Amino acid sequence: MRLRPPAFWQAGDRSGIGLVLRPLLAPIAALVARAARRRVVLPGFRAPVPVICIGNATLGGAGKTTVALDLAARLRARGVAVHCLTRGYGGRVRGVRRVAALDDAALVGDEPKLLAAIAPTWVGADRAAAARAAIAAGAEILLMDDGLQNPGLEKTLSLLVIDGASGFGNGRVVPAGPLRETVSAAAARVEAAVLIGDDETGALSALPPGLPVLRARLVPGPAARALAGTRVYAIAGIARPGKFHATLSAAGAMIAGHADFPDHHRFSSRDLARALAEAERLGARAVTTPKDATRLPPGLRAGLAIADVALLWEREEEIAALLVRLTAAGGTP
Repeated sequence: MRLRPPAFWQAGDRSGIGLVLRPLLAPIAALVARAARRRVVLPGFRAPVPVICIGNATLGGAGKTTVALDLAARLRARGVAVHCLTRGYGGRVRGVRRVAALDDAALVGDEPKLLAAIAPTWVGADRAAAARAAIAAGAEILLMDDGLQNPGLEKTLSLLVIDGASGFGNGRVVPAGPLRETVSAAAARVEAAVLIGDDETGALSALPPGLPVLRARLVPGPAARALAGTRVYAIAGIARPGKFHATLSAAGAMIAGHADFPDHHRFSSRDLARALAEAERLGARAVTTPKDATRLPPGLRAGLAIADVALLWEREEEIAALLVRLTAAGGTP
């Protein structure tokens, strides 16, 4: 189970604990940043097919998997044999495994289950080994969900995903803040940034001048829109439950209450029983996210509605052109 990030990691935090801890943690953060700089320059496997990396600079919650799902669907629609690569956070897999329909999230992780519904998906901490397995299985393009800081596989095209609501947090590297590396270091290795939602924290000002920014926003999917006018009780174990609440509201659902859990939370029967009882008390329909649904006990999954989300690009032609150049030029964006 992943713990919730501390409040002093947030942008604009001026709390007393933040004022005390940030300076104290700064030396450790400097060591983490230096280690990241040294690690990312290590040589990796150069695949014979294009490699797209959907990464971010922060720890979780930026929307990488949502972007990966969108791009995988677009590539599939173009007739490209795209295979997804992911570490499979929270799963028990050791080595490399292709996600099968009957695999559960406890084995392979929750995000791989979502990706596997769109395209063949490989789980493995060793990205080079996963890439070789995917290529042997016929992959024409490899799509990495996360891995910007992993040097094991050379990238053809990398995108830096930014959540507009949280941005880069307080702008500091862990443990003083939410960054895996400095923003400048991450931005130097990508071809473009993807901003999801409005830039509420001024994150774009931290990017280097001239870096292209692709803008998108989350919109309710068909299943979410079907909840319009329905009184709901939201159950979520994701990095930012507020994004789920916003999706429900945008779909026209009426949120009577919610139960929020840490990201990748492994739901127990007791968790769900309490949440469902509260939903019943409030006269509301229990609803969760597609990602959370992969971690629910099978016997309880049928009792919840699943509200999906889609990515709407501000300039769809920009992302389409990027993929066209990548596939037409044999790997040169």
